[in-house]
Amino acid sequence: MMRGFSVRLAGLGVALLAVGCGGGGGNGGTGPCSPGAAVQLVTKSGDEQSWYFDNPLPAPLRVTALDAASCPVPGVVVNWAVVGSGAGAVSPAQSTTDASGVASTTDSIGAVMRQTVNASATGVPGSATLHANAATAPATAGVGIADFSFTPDDAVIKTGGTVTWTWGGAQPHNVTYDGGPTPLPASSATHTGSGTFQSTITTLGRYTYHCSVHPQMTASVTVVH
Repeated sequence: MMRGFSVRLAGLGVALLAVGCGGGGGNGGTGPCSPGAAVQLVTKSGDEQSWYFDNPLPAPLRVTALDAASCPVPGVVVNWAVVGSGAGAVSPAQSTTDASGVASTTDSIGAVMRQTVNASATGVPGSATLHANAATAPATAGVGIADFSFTPDDAVIKTGGTVTWTWGGAQPHNVTYDGGPTPLPASSATHTGSGTFQSTITTLGRYTYHCSVHPQMTASVTVVH
């Protein structure tokens, strides 16, 4: 009786060990993958971004190469191509998947409202398609200053555009530029209650600022084409 019980316990231990080791790799288990040949590219991130004509998207386009067991495959050369004319460009046009099986590129939107980018690899039957949406960059932006915050904290304008800050509440605040292309725009005076301040910016880039009275208040202005 004890012998049979011991055999059953030994069998249970082997089964638990197999489960703990992932059952031979692949995404179905918890152990590390042993990737085979890539059979498909799938979108990782960057799909369906919305941005502005003739500007690079804020985030890169990223795809993952997977084998038949859904293991990420490193070392796969991915070819990136924009579909259609006037739809912008990608850089680089080729990138190689890293140790996590991920490849990326930067996409600059062109003059069309809906852009399509294909990611493919030689010998890999499954490709990935990513999209972006474009609009005209705004010439003006408004930012509210109240309750110890800038709202919104990420204004966007086109070159030559103007940002207007409007004060509210009983606390003193200001707009103090601290980063971006130089020379930085002029900072504001400190106001309490009501008041407005404007910056017209002609140089592309991201400008950061804060309130020097309340340094935890931070925000930015991004100037695009």
